[in-house]
Amino acid sequence: MAKLSKNRKAAEEKLSPGKLYTLTDASALVKEVSTSKFDGSVDLAIRLGVDPRKANQMVRGVVSLPNGSGKTIRVLALVTPDKETEAKEAGADFVGMDEYLAKIKSGWTDVDVIITVPAAMGKLGPLGRVLGPRGLMPNPKSGTVTMDIGKAVREVKAGKIDFKVDRYGIIHAGVGKVSFTADQIHENANEVISSIVKMKPTSAKGTYIRSVTLSPTMGPGIAVEVKNA
Repeated sequence: MAKLSKNRKAAEEKLSPGKLYTLTDASALVKEVSTSKFDGSVDLAIRLGVDPRKANQMVRGVVSLPNGSGKTIRVLALVTPDKETEAKEAGADFVGMDEYLAKIKSGWTDVDVIITVPAAMGKLGPLGRVLGPRGLMPNPKSGTVTMDIGKAVREVKAGKIDFKVDRYGIIHAGVGKVSFTADQIHENANEVISSIVKMKPTSAKGTYIRSVTLSPTMGPGIAVEVKNA
């Protein structure tokens, strides 16, 4: 078993073994237990009582974080010429079509979100093997395939994130930075949890939200009391 560093040990001593914390307390504690020297991220992990292998139990959606994500999001807008100005004015970092499709085909994926128009999806299809595993394939359900390019770009830049349950039944979402105030972390995390609660599949049986954990990039995870989440 790996030996705990002095900082990690001190961080874990601030938590009571086996205790479940309210989201309010966890949002304050996550700042205290972070051991990174840089401004680490605050991550939320929610284990659901669903079977992701069944289409009718897939939980996926989008949510706008009230206080933003704290991250600089690089946006590629794959648009037709008549939408280029709209995309640039909204703050897209890269704007174009064929030249970027060629770059992606060659392996370039140095962006966080790709937003495009419906007419371009046919060109993106063949690039699914490159974009899919990286979570970059645009999807109408996440608002990244739309004719309202300007709105989509602004929302993503402002902190709109998408989430999807993984094959283990867990949803991971970044809800801010350690430098955020406890209230900002709480508001962001609560927004994500509330959105997921509303999306419970009718076919899911038993306990829906089985556990919630809040953790910094470097530091121990904090178990959150689900009923107070």
